[in-house]
Formats: sequence, C-alpha cells, structure tokens
Amino acid sequence: MTPDELESDPRFPSGKWHGFWTQTVPVRAKPQQEMILTFRRGVIQGEGRDMVGPFLIRGSYSTADGKCHWTKRYVGKHDVFYRGFNEGKGIWGTWEIADEVVLRGGFHIWPDGMTDPTGSTLAEEADLPVGELIGAK
Repeated sequence: MTPDELESDPRFPSGKWHGFWTQTVPVRAKPQQEMILTFRRGVIQGEGRDMVGPFLIRGSYSTADGKCHWTKRYVGKHDVFYRGFNEGKGIWGTWEIADEVVLRGGFHIWPDGMTDPTGSTLAEEADLPVGELIGAK
C-alpha cells in the first residue's frame, strides 16, 4: 500500500492509536487499549491489545459525517461491535457484545501524539517545604 492510498482526512490518521473502554456505570475502571489502525477508502483495519487479549479490527468510517463502526475480534474469543463518531478529538461511542446477555459500554480512542482528549490524565504535584524556599538562592 502506498502512502497516497491512505486516508488524507486528519481525523483518520493511520498508525498507532490509544484509548480506553468502560463497562460499568458509574465508571469504576477504564481499561486501556492500544492498536495500530489503517484508514483507507472508507475501510478501517487493524490490530491491538488490551486486558482481555490481542484483537483484530475490521470495519468502516465516513469522512462525510465522521461515523465509524467496526468489529473487534479477540483472537480465539468473542467479538465486540463498536459504533462511534469522530469530531476531531479521536473516536468515541459505544460497544456491545450480543450474547445470551447483552453487555454494553463506552469507549474513546485517539491517535498517537494527541493527548487524552477526555482530560483524564494523571499528574503528580508536591508543595516544597517552606524551609526549602527560604534557603534557595
């Protein structure tokens, strides 16, 4: 595949993507996932991994309205169906496992190089002891 065949819309860059999915309400955990995605002529393909295991992705996307849908197939396990939307801050939406009991949740993924658009990054801060400030020259 040549670079000119890849999607040119900046919302859908091919390459490394990161994100999370949620399963409980209220959200108690956001299992992380990482993947390599290719966007080409309305087709999404890729692979990745998360706490459940390695997976393959196959689906479609639209540059006209930003809508996306795909199947995440865990290797040797189950399928998860995703529907989402990309408005320029990654792809967010819902997932569903249709089995005897339907399971649902939310997700958000974004391309490598973009900071977490949900703003849920961790930061570490500490106040310096007053004596440290006084003794500093």
